[in-house]
Amino acid sequence: MESEKLSKAFLRLVQIMDELREQCPWDRKQTIQTLRTLSIEELYELADAIIAEDWPGIKEELGDLFLHLLFYARIASEQSKFNLEEVLEGISEKLVARHPHIYGDVKVETEEDVKQNWEKLKLREGKKSVLSGVPVSLPAVVKAIRLQEKSKQVGFEWSSTREVWAKVKEEEKELMEAVQSGDKTHIEEEFGDLMFSLINYARFLSIDAETALERTNRKFIHRFTKMEEAVGKSGKQMAELTLAELDAVWDAVKKQKTTD
Repeated sequence: MESEKLSKAFLRLVQIMDELREQCPWDRKQTIQTLRTLSIEELYELADAIIAEDWPGIKEELGDLFLHLLFYARIASEQSKFNLEEVLEGISEKLVARHPHIYGDVKVETEEDVKQNWEKLKLREGKKSVLSGVPVSLPAVVKAIRLQEKSKQVGFEWSSTREVWAKVKEEEKELMEAVQSGDKTHIEEEFGDLMFSLINYARFLSIDAETALERTNRKFIHRFTKMEEAVGKSGKQMAELTLAELDAVWDAVKKQKTTD
């Protein structure tokens, strides 16, 4: 019964997508290029909801993304590139092929075994590099995480958290040396190396660096707006205060109980 309800709900959405494409002037006008930026926006809205653990928001954003996926498949079908059935069959076949420990006789013990086997299978399928699946347009922090996770699957990995922290300190020293040189290009390079090492350290601590940074961004926004409110209540403007006065307000805001 549950599978029947699920199938009915999915087919209803497919039908609505088809009707919109045929009858709505806005939907008829869309292309894969015009949808691209909208899809990116929808994905970030889902990411926001996930960070906030906003389950109603997650449900809504998943629906929006489902619609976009059907939209791309509909456009592809119109252009005789592929259809929705091929998309669904394609991912099903890929999942079966890449999970031989479930659908075959391969034995695995841990999550890492699964990941390593996944990368080996992708190379056998014709991938030229374990890094080739990392999208070029990913945000830099997310891309760094994925590059490190990918390279780990072929053994290119530190053996301990202590070694990773030593690398962080080494990169910090090199950045300070670059700063002393005054060479902006070199400073940027070393700053990037330090960030990459810190992201790697976060990974060894089982922390998602992107999520950690976003939580800090949100905390800063919350505290800064509270600062603005506090200064505004005093009848002054932020720009009228000295740095020491602003620091004092900041410290007072930090001491307040918040939900950060």
